[in-house]
This record gives sequence, C-alpha cells and structure tokens, in this order.
Amino acid sequence: MQPNTNETSQDKVAIQKRSAGLEIYRKLHQVITLFYIIMNYFQYKIIDYISGVELNATPEEVEAVQVFSRQLVEDYGYKKEQIQTRPQFRVKVRPSDTKKEYPIDIAVFKDKNKNEDEVYIIVECKKKNRKDGRRQLEDYLRFSKAYLGVWFNGEERLFLHKFEKEGRIEFQEIPNIPIAGQRVEDIGKFRQKDLKPTHNLKATFKAIRNHLAANTVGVTRDEVLAQQLINLIFCKLYDEKFTAPNEIVKFRAGVDEEAEKVKQRILDLFLEVRTNQPEVFDEQDRITLDTNSIVYLVGELQNYSLTSSERDVVADAYMCGMSQTRNIRN
Repeated sequence: MQPNTNETSQDKVAIQKRSAGLEIYRKLHQVITLFYIIMNYFQYKIIDYISGVELNATPEEVEAVQVFSRQLVEDYGYKKEQIQTRPQFRVKVRPSDTKKEYPIDIAVFKDKNKNEDEVYIIVECKKKNRKDGRRQLEDYLRFSKAYLGVWFNGEERLFLHKFEKEGRIEFQEIPNIPIAGQRVEDIGKFRQKDLKPTHNLKATFKAIRNHLAANTVGVTRDEVLAQQLINLIFCKLYDEKFTAPNEIVKFRAGVDEEAEKVKQRILDLFLEVRTNQPEVFDEQDRITLDTNSIVYLVGELQNYSLTSSERDVVADAYMCGMSQTRNIRN
C-alpha cells in the first residue's frame, strides 16, 4: 500500500508548525522570565536610609528597620554617622563566642568613630512576637556594651534599659529612649520648647494602637478605644498650648517615675481640659485606660510637638492607627 503523500506533507507541516510554536513559546517564556527578573530587581530593592547600600525589600527592612532608622535621625536627633546598619554590627551569642554570631539590625554609637566599646543603643527588628523580641533583645544587650535597647517589628515596640544590680544584669522597660544628648534619667523631663515636630507619626500611632488593642485591660470595643486615644491626644495638645516655653510639660513619663503618679498627672490634666473645653467634652467624659496603657501612650508621644507638626501628618497617622486596630480585632 502506497503512503498518502498529501497526509505525509500535512503531517510534516503540522510538525513544523508545532516546532515553530514551541520555539516561540520558549523564547516568549525566556522574555517573560527576564522581564520578571528585571522587575523584581528594580521593584523589590531599596536603598538603606543610613548606609546608602542597596538591599532586598523584605518586610522586616521596609516596615521596621528603615522606619526606625529614619526616626532615630529625624525625631531623636542622632546623626547618620553614628548609626550602623550595613555592614551589620555583631555581638556575641555567649561570652566564649569569638565569631560574634548575632547580627544587629541597627546599632547606635556615642560618636561617628563607632568604637565597639562605645555602642549605645541596639535595635532588634527580626522577631514578630513581643515576648520573643524582648528575649532576643535582652540577649543582645547582655553580651554587648550597649545599655539601651529597642524592639520594633513595624507594628509595636518596646524600650529596655540594662543596668547592673548587686552584680547581676537586669532589664527595665522604660517609656522611650533618650533623644540625642539626653541622659536616661532625663527621659520625660521635657520643657515645652524642647518638643520637636515630626513627620513620622504613622509608625508611632500604629505602635500605640496595636499595643492598646492587644494589652489594654477593660476596653474591648474599637470605638471606646478610639475615644480614649482622642482624649489623651487632646491632653497632649492642651498641655503644649498652655505650658510656657521654659516650663516642664505635664504630658510626660519619666524612667523611674511611679506609673500611678504618671496616671494621676494625666487624669488631672484631662480634668483641666474638660473644664476648659466644654464645647468638646462633658462631665461624663473620662479617661478609663488602665495605668500601664496610659504610661505607654504618654511615653510614645511625649517627645513630640503635635501642635508644631503638620495637621495632615497627625490626621493621617491617627487614621492609619484606627484602621490597623480594626484589622487586628477582626
């Protein structure tokens, strides 16, 4: 039986078309792959705020390391030259560790020489969980010369002070870290004229709202929590407006100050606000947050001058915090 030449020719043409199609597909796949490689390179790279080094845009870097690096410079007044992010400063895992296996996200030194013995503040941004973050931060502080530490995961933060008591290293949670040139014992002792405007309130309000949502005792509804935050913001604004430039502000929380004393000062301040702002508050309005929540919030905001900050910055920051809390509770 003779083969059908027409069918054979058609088969050959079909095979050639399939081969050509496969070749086009292969080349198209290569182009698309290259396109995504290029897009990933340009879209998922960032420039480190401190060192100027190009980094992968990981959530840790974008949401925490870069945010707090900028705050250290713009809000706390430290110079970029005394801060190290890349290459990462390293500390020991144990006293016998000669390789210094722990990489530090942000290290702040006393001066631009960045002498290892002059490391001042260590910032940990890796651990998402507050408990794990504190434990990791304590390890970093224990085996380094630094005596101040910050844990910040992009959503919440805490501040630690390392000190020695009876030959043992101990850790104390404090309201905030010192601004540049300030001593630890001076935290919270701000004159009205010392307060500075900020452009970084979103991160601060986000941390406040997340902390309050997770830790506040006796408040469960979002609208109640929001009203409490508004009450305290009014206290802050009122205090800034009616405190003379050289006087110590009332909206403050010191390192060794008793929490109940801070709370009572804020409650007295709110009573003054309520009395003098009857168009805003009535006699039923109260600050009902627990003591620790009040101290935390005051510690986070006390450095700043909200009245000197742009209104849009404050409003945007507050709305960012509000939406974040709804996400957490849902």
